Amino acid sequence: THNPEFTVMEIYVAYKDYNWMMKFTEEIMEKVAMDLYATTKVPLGDNVIDYSAPYRRISMTDAIKEYADIDITGMSEDDLRKECDRLGIGHWPSMGKGKLIDHIFGEKCEHNFIQPTFIIDYPQETSPLTKKHRSMEGLTERFELMVNGKELANAYSELNDPIDQLERFDQVRKG
Repeated sequence: THNPEFTVMEIYVAYKDYNWMMKFTEEIMEKVAMDLYATTKVPLGDNVIDYSAPYRRISMTDAIKEYADIDITGMSEDDLRKECDRLGIGHWPSMGKGKLIDHIFGEKCEHNFIQPTFIIDYPQETSPLTKKHRSMEGLTERFELMVNGKELANAYSELNDPIDQLERFDQVRKG
């Protein structure tokens, strides 16, 4: 379902952010569907995927609210562990807050996104090379494109602040 070691295309664009990249991704996906199938509506298993833009955008936090019925806003690591226990989601002591959030999303939400959907605004802990979100503390400007319950793309606003980067690496090194 996910293999980050295999990349079909990788792109870097100076002076652009994840909002620009989402629009660019929509344009690519729509064009590829049209060039291959002469339509944006493509059968895939039991589903018909519509690659016409714009795609839905939903934050990871809102996706968890919608599909797991949990508001993770402001939850501590211990609170998230309790929610995992309540939901029957296994977890390990080495999983920090960001990983627990990502794990809940993976177990309870991911498979629900059949039509192209950008999952946006990931926890800072799971996105170490991503710029901090410009208006939401603890989050980053990152997205994954989900189609038919699978991740098709991953992109973010590149972290280019050397002081922020050093602080994050120091945090990881100190554990």
